[in-house]
Amino acid sequence: MQIPKTLTVIYLIILGITLGAGLYAGVVVAPVTFHSELYLGSEILSRFQEGLIMSENFARLGYLVTFTVLIVTLYEGYKYKMFQRDTTVSIAAFLVLTSGLLYAHYYIPQILEMQKEGESITTSSTFENLHYASELDFKLFALSLLVLLGRNLYLNLHPRT
Repeated sequence: MQIPKTLTVIYLIILGITLGAGLYAGVVVAPVTFHSELYLGSEILSRFQEGLIMSENFARLGYLVTFTVLIVTLYEGYKYKMFQRDTTVSIAAFLVLTSGLLYAHYYIPQILEMQKEGESITTSSTFENLHYASELDFKLFALSLLVLLGRNLYLNLHPRT
């Protein structure tokens, strides 16, 4: 049984929204937040305070990431079960699932927990390494999401006979 085209379109839109939100947060929101002095005229917020604001943005993005992981699991799992398999899609979906869950349920909670310990912990190498790993993880998530979106678009525009 084929998945209705309407559900496929909704699925592709969700992938696009999540990719767009992630890119917007990383490319626009983070640089503006971490350079608030350029927009406020003076250094009103400390780097730690800017980090708290940015963490809240990424924590909220985590809800969308978790929702998208659930949708990818359902959609791609159903296609896999119906023997509509594609290696590229399977690998991209697996990477979306693992990196998305790591981001939303490991990295963000760990960063928020460390921030509760105060400003001094955020300058430690442990925090810096955790933050760097979360950035790499989210880049993997975004790239995998892009591949999943692109491959699904291609397969739906050029169906196999």
